[in-house]
Amino acid sequence: MLYRGIEVTYESIREWCQKFGQQYANQLRRKRPYLTDKWHLDEVVVTIKGQQYYLWRAVDTEGNVLDVLLQRHRDTKAAHRFFRKLLKKQGFVPRVIVTDQLKSYAAAKKQVLKSVEHRQHKGLNNLCENSHQPTRVRERRMRKFKSPGQAQRFLSAFGPIRDHFHPKQHQLTAPRYRKQLCQRFEDWREVACLKPAA
Repeated sequence: MLYRGIEVTYESIREWCQKFGQQYANQLRRKRPYLTDKWHLDEVVVTIKGQQYYLWRAVDTEGNVLDVLLQRHRDTKAAHRFFRKLLKKQGFVPRVIVTDQLKSYAAAKKQVLKSVEHRQHKGLNNLCENSHQPTRVRERRMRKFKSPGQAQRFLSAFGPIRDHFHPKQHQLTAPRYRKQLCQRFEDWREVACLKPAA
């Protein structure tokens, strides 16, 4: 906007993000490359207005955020709900899931993902643990989330959009990284309708 000589307030930008963020995230999700069939799942404690909530997160082996879900509990029912939401959104069953040693995952997996291989080990799940870091940074910048609903809405859009602009640089050669970044900015211009009129 500033590039075009238009100044807007932070509040306007916040309202635009609330209104259009999820729509952009969904369109970017459709454009991303094939997701791997090995999923890493983890949960982390988030404090909202003095109450503890658990942010459940799933990523694939490339580090793409598959889904997030904010819940009050960390029990089998909560894990079951997260699995259901994840399967509905992805549309396919993974070959392997990797989790930490929380018993709720194993109990919910027996009900929902019977045929899926389950690996439980604290060290194997570092990919998902690292995926929580941008959320923590964003939480600090926002001076905590204001409500569970606001956190769920924000994080559902934030993960895919952030991942879109942060390809895994350490896994790519410099020319491939530049090419991939150019393609991602091109995709963003198309999704956000920023392409110049012909």
